[in-house]
Amino acid sequence: MDLTQMTLPELREYLVSAGEKPFRAGQIYEWLNIKNAFSYDEMTNLPKPLRERLGREAPLKAPEKLTVQVSGIDGTRKYLFGLYDGSTVESVLMKYRYGNSVCISSQVGCRMGCRFCASTLLGLTRNLTAGEMLGQIYAIERDISERVSNVVVMGTGEPLDNYDHLVRFLRMISDADGHNISERNLTVSTCGLVPGILKLKDEKLAISLALSLHAPTDALRRQLMPVAAGYPLEEIMSAMKEYYEVNRRRLTFEYSLMRGINDSDACAEELGRLVRGMNCLVNLIPVNPVKETDFRAPSGAAIAAFKKKLEKYGINVTIRREMGRDIDGACGQLRKRYAETEHI
Repeated sequence: MDLTQMTLPELREYLVSAGEKPFRAGQIYEWLNIKNAFSYDEMTNLPKPLRERLGREAPLKAPEKLTVQVSGIDGTRKYLFGLYDGSTVESVLMKYRYGNSVCISSQVGCRMGCRFCASTLLGLTRNLTAGEMLGQIYAIERDISERVSNVVVMGTGEPLDNYDHLVRFLRMISDADGHNISERNLTVSTCGLVPGILKLKDEKLAISLALSLHAPTDALRRQLMPVAAGYPLEEIMSAMKEYYEVNRRRLTFEYSLMRGINDSDACAEELGRLVRGMNCLVNLIPVNPVKETDFRAPSGAAIAAFKKKLEKYGINVTIRREMGRDIDGACGQLRKRYAETEHI
């Protein structure tokens, strides 16, 4: 029994079925999802016999902070958490003027196989539960003694490949009776699983959706991202437009710039034609170097020129601030290094 991924009504039903008073559910839910308790001993308003019973019947599986890297440049913190079964996951804390933003993982590893991403190098181990996704945020808040205001599900894993736990997580983290992070401060990034995009559209969540695009043509995208073989750009873009028609939240297209691969004038023109006329933002990301690959970022001048070409199409374009560049900033790097040294 895992209380960390129970909604308040589910928790109440569980406790009543166990012969406990219904109001205890609200107390436990508050401890878990507002006060970030990681043990029943912290729940001081619960009777000791109940705490002991819960410890036996529903032990908490809080993440363990294995290591944290802190950037000397901008204070970005890269966490590696250990889970109850020995698996490890990464999360990143980024500090902005508007508040603390956390990028969390949705899976242990990834099976999407994107050639430029370190997350996929160890393959997929398993999905994370909603409780394990929440736990990453709560563990970071406990570590820094500050509240997180924005969450991006863009770490290790493909969120829509773990659909049910993702949606449960989104509803719980935004629950007014729980952590109450606004849906508008939540972003989900996908590599383009069309059925998942269309299903998410019908959830009527006011979250932002980002597409990991990285190439403006099917031919180039198939070279970089195996998932592109199953979902051509025409289908993906149609699904993104359908999502927008229901959600009305500006779409984001993530585009990792790789020197000599997707940074040409022709790529900029193709990308401009692909997304023009949409209510969207193109986020240009200088690719993080991964030692197992040869992908490198273009020069600053080349990135600026690419941005300028896109803007001629009337597109909003940003260049992602390179945070955590002096640490294992790219998804999967810290976990892989830990695996090599600790034999996970």
